[in-house]
Amino acid sequence: MLLLAAGVPDYPWPPDDPYFRQFDQLYSAGDRDGLADLGLRTWAAAGADQAAQAQVREAAEAFFRLGDHERPDPPAYSRLAQIQVPAVVIVGDQEYPMVARCAADIAARLTGCQQIAAPGADHLLPLRVPTMIAELAGNLAG
Repeated sequence: MLLLAAGVPDYPWPPDDPYFRQFDQLYSAGDRDGLADLGLRTWAAAGADQAAQAQVREAAEAFFRLGDHERPDPPAYSRLAQIQVPAVVIVGDQEYPMVARCAADIAARLTGCQQIAAPGADHLLPLRVPTMIAELAGNLAG
């Protein structure tokens, strides 16, 4: 299993995290452009090139399309140790600090999980380090 900038919905995120406060305000106001700008500042630390802008803008739009389709599932974070497959967590060295912490905590809960830093990468790992991801996926599958 290859996890990229891993997160889990029931992770104990700190309520005072500035991203979530800003996100809630912008989402409540229906401010799609504001959400995209926040996303670029937060998730595209390695650069807001055209591909990064497109991905983040689409993600901002998707928040509004999810609506009632997103349902809370049974707890996942507390059950991670039940996963018994080889796993690698990749985290960009320019990742948002809370996501980097969450990914490290997930890796620690997965038996034998390896955590690998992606140099020069932020949250948008498939855009930043596609060759690294392909090689690691090939190694896990092999």
